[in-house]
Amino acid sequence: MVRRPVAWVTAIVLFAEAIGIALVNWFMGIVVDRQDMSLAGLDSDVMSTSSKVAGLLFGLYFALCGVVALRVALRDRAPAGVGRILLFSAAVVHALLGAFTVGLVGWGAFAFMMVVLGLIVLIFMTYDRREGTASDAGPDDAKPDGGAAGGGAAGGGSGGTPVIPPPAPSTT
Repeated sequence: MVRRPVAWVTAIVLFAEAIGIALVNWFMGIVVDRQDMSLAGLDSDVMSTSSKVAGLLFGLYFALCGVVALRVALRDRAPAGVGRILLFSAAVVHALLGAFTVGLVGWGAFAFMMVVLGLIVLIFMTYDRREGTASDAGPDDAKPDGGAAGGGAAGGGSGGTPVIPPPAPSTT
């Protein structure tokens, strides 16, 4: 199966991205702080602090998404509830960041964003099918009433002893 390795790789990539985005924004905050310049009248200390705080918050967001992907990998079950919403929002963020990075950074950053987007979407696609439905039941999955799973009371001979219905009463 490809489900667990995809979830593991996605978790690792999201953790690395969380650290990377936090470090880049922290570095940008230090650079702005050392330049002592203002941008449109904004104080450089405010810009430096806001860059550092934004980097930490964005890094925590990606780390939390990585935790969700790691949980998917460990449990081998689809994300549900808040985890599903977090991964979906991370997919949207990567799509938007990919669109912005083409013009600002280049095609390499765009390719990275699209790879991460693809990994997140692949988690949703590989865990899309519900386990344990009647159509997926094999010959060994019998119902307690003796019929085969999905076969009904007349239960065909899919492994085991066939169930023969009682004869109909005669009217003569």
